[in-house]
Amino acid sequence: MRQDVAFAMERFRLSERRACELNAIDRSSYRYQPQPDGNAGLREKLMALARQKPRFGYRRLGVLLGKQGDAVNHKRLWRVYQQAGLGVRRRERKRLERPAAGMPLFVRPNQQWSMDFISDALANGRALRALTVVDNFTKEAPVIEVECSLSAPRVTRVLDEVIAWRGTSPESIRVDNGPEFTSRCFLSWAEQRGIQLVHIQPGKPTQNSFIESFNGRFRDECLNAHWFENLADARRKVEAWRVDYNESRPHSSLAYRTPAEFARQWSPSTSTTVVEQTRKPVKDSRSAQASLTGSPACSKATDMRSKGSAEGVMMSREF
Repeated sequence: MRQDVAFAMERFRLSERRACELNAIDRSSYRYQPQPDGNAGLREKLMALARQKPRFGYRRLGVLLGKQGDAVNHKRLWRVYQQAGLGVRRRERKRLERPAAGMPLFVRPNQQWSMDFISDALANGRALRALTVVDNFTKEAPVIEVECSLSAPRVTRVLDEVIAWRGTSPESIRVDNGPEFTSRCFLSWAEQRGIQLVHIQPGKPTQNSFIESFNGRFRDECLNAHWFENLADARRKVEAWRVDYNESRPHSSLAYRTPAEFARQWSPSTSTTVVEQTRKPVKDSRSAQASLTGSPACSKATDMRSKGSAEGVMMSREF
């Protein structure tokens, strides 16, 4: 456009105003004289430093420039840094993606166990870690392994001991995505024994709600209530609490029975409806006593179950 204006002025003897009007250009644009690049020296220094420190951002490069005697405003530095294309490429973090782990209906012991870790400390400040295991149906805690460090091989050895003591292995185990539960050692152990692993989604502890609830009770009633002098003292107190939890502590979801009592009363011939009715929570101890001695609602549910029809099963769950 500038060449057209100059050609019209020279060839047709036009004024600058007229030539700019005919070429649709503003006179200030025609008269503009480009200024030399004042950031050329700064750009060269930045690029030289960026070649030496390729993972440094503009702020660190600015600090290095300041040490060389070139104090530059951070806004100007950022502008030149971006124009030179020196932005550091961020490495995207790989995130684990898993489908949502649904919660099935539990109707028998050893159908599914839940596991997790919980941390505390000894009196001398040394870290303490406990592996907690819960049967999602009977609410029993077959083991709480206490140690300063628990690796995947140690976890598998503990589970082997529990399975040998109980005489049966769980059909599935619900765990989170910790390194102990995603290691090759643990995955191969579960595959060899035919145990299905149910990994919850990352950042969704509610999908492992049974063990989260148990860990809350464990911390409130045991870890926060005791002072552990050493590792042996911690193991002794934790084991005493586990036995008391299984044998003496009433559980609200089991109609205020203890987990051990509920497990002894259960038999394979018991129907799913009966099991669900015995595990139906009650609001207070009076209603719990009524359910144990035989309330009208409970007797009605028993009559409905005796019919063996699908309608009776659905109505009994309402009671």
